[in-house]
Amino acid sequence: MRRALGNIWWLARKEILGILRDVLLLGLVVYAFGPGIYLQSNAAGESVNNAAVAFVDNDRSALSRAMQDALHGPWFQRPDLIEGSEIDAAMDADLYTFVVVVPRGLESDLRRGRAAVVQLNVDATDVSQASVGAGYVESILLRAVRDTLGGTLPAPQVDLVVHRAFNPNGNNTWFEAVSGLLNWLTILTIILTGAALIREREHGTIGHLLVMPITPFDIAMAKVLSNAAVVFAAFILSLVLVVQMALGVPVAGSVPLLLSGTFVYLFAAAAVGVLLATVARTMSQFALLVIITVLPMMILSGGMSPVESQPQWLQYLTWFLPSRHYMAFAEGVVYRGAGLSIVWPEFLLVAVLGAAFLGVALALFRRSVASA
Repeated sequence: MRRALGNIWWLARKEILGILRDVLLLGLVVYAFGPGIYLQSNAAGESVNNAAVAFVDNDRSALSRAMQDALHGPWFQRPDLIEGSEIDAAMDADLYTFVVVVPRGLESDLRRGRAAVVQLNVDATDVSQASVGAGYVESILLRAVRDTLGGTLPAPQVDLVVHRAFNPNGNNTWFEAVSGLLNWLTILTIILTGAALIREREHGTIGHLLVMPITPFDIAMAKVLSNAAVVFAAFILSLVLVVQMALGVPVAGSVPLLLSGTFVYLFAAAAVGVLLATVARTMSQFALLVIITVLPMMILSGGMSPVESQPQWLQYLTWFLPSRHYMAFAEGVVYRGAGLSIVWPEFLLVAVLGAAFLGVALALFRRSVASA
């Protein structure tokens, strides 16, 4: 055991020194976690699709039911009826993007020409969906009021009071900066780990290493640990210098908890890199596999579009992606200030899926080296 750990440490140290001497590779890491994230933070989508919404119906009138029926696809999911006491827990658990609170006596007040207030609670974690969706909800609800009450009644005056949760100013930078940080974390971990193994194979140095008292497991684990360490260090510096200081994005939760989850996720991402490098025989094949693998991972994990906007059958498949659970974990810690008592399911899923991916990757790499 001690000998294997010594071999892994020696190989990992050699790999880290090689990365630090590679100016082009080091420049890619610096750009990705520096200017790349800073520039990406200004980009945001402007569409609403299949957003999750809930109703707190204290009126139980024909008007309140008409308002619920007015929110439908493709923009919104069918509204769920919840109690007022469930709002905080439901939004903390990321179950709904919008929660509409209808006051008691809404319809009777409007029919008497009195002013009424309908409350709209918005989870502004996804800034684009929250900003645009709030306008959608306001317009749809006001139209439902006019259609239900009819034109012969006094013109109703309804004030929609919007409460933004977790991002009060609706700043696009908050979401895009952290989303870009997580996406680059995935991309670079997969690319660096896989490319390191491909280089060893193309240069024929794997055979030289195996002449020494080193196993395929030692080689693969050294690649995983060394490249994960470089990306992890870049992640920490970018989180502090770019996200928090340059962009002014606050981290509401525990930074050590975020770093712990990130460290666990790195092994899952590195395992994907090992898998791709095992399947590919050349660097060009590896590059093509990265294109058709990494981009779907980022899209389906919620880094580019909300998971709930995807088809239901596809959402089931994303449960097998560690990136989806890590994205939910990181957003909960960074935006909502969630503690381990809330995000432990995502943390556990990342750890379990990461261990499974890493186990399969190491087994396939060992078999590939043995057959070669």
